[in-house]
Amino acid sequence: MGKSVILVGCGNMGYAMLKGWIAAGKLASKDATVIEPNEGLRARAAALGVTVAESVDELDAGADMIVFAVKPQVIRDVAPAYARFADKATFVSVLAGTGTATFEEILGRHAAIMRCMPNTPAAIGKGMMVLFSNRNVTGEARAFAEELLATSGAVTIIDNEELMDAVTAVSGSGPAYIFHFIECLTAAGEKAGLPAETAKLLAMQTVYGAACLAKESDDEPGRLREQVTSPNGTTAAALSVFMEDNRLLDLVSDAVDAAKKRSIELGK
Repeated sequence: MGKSVILVGCGNMGYAMLKGWIAAGKLASKDATVIEPNEGLRARAAALGVTVAESVDELDAGADMIVFAVKPQVIRDVAPAYARFADKATFVSVLAGTGTATFEEILGRHAAIMRCMPNTPAAIGKGMMVLFSNRNVTGEARAFAEELLATSGAVTIIDNEELMDAVTAVSGSGPAYIFHFIECLTAAGEKAGLPAETAKLLAMQTVYGAACLAKESDDEPGRLREQVTSPNGTTAAALSVFMEDNRLLDLVSDAVDAAKKRSIELGK
């Protein structure tokens, strides 16, 4: 596409995104620059054919897009050095709990800023990427960001940044909920008499297969549940435990609410 990108921070998430952009042909190696103080991580990035530097001070020019993929607690130390590129670059942040107002404060109120909430499956191209743009982002820049991020999974747009706390609670933290459910289903299988490895395999593959079916089917998840549930059968017996008095619904709702509240607290 001929557009250039500076990736600030190349840890696991940053590297996974960069690798996906290049592999999908959305970004040429020659058009990518990685700023990373860690020598080992720089070497890993350099193996993809991109330009690497230890510090932004080594750069003479900016890029069409600058992506921040560093720890939230260091952004106020890292971001000011990029303010000199704000006239031409669009900034994309994948930092949890860091609002666009923080970046406008650091980079200037006229800076074009996009905020992205990814989740860990993005590392294997199966992530959920949610985007919010401030008023300064052009349609062209938004389209480019969407193309890049789509290599890491599904992309959706929100127009109200306040929804990011709910996004964090559902998809940002959500993989951990699923991992814990797999742990619980595995433990329940063992308690029912299955060998540990068999219980683990059954739990993981069942969650994986059910998620794939839900995504690819034209039926809603509730309808798929009904199709599996024979009257007075084994599935009905189990679901009666989950669904009695909305037990599971209330538990999941309480968990998401707790995560949302914590996201709000961390963003203050």
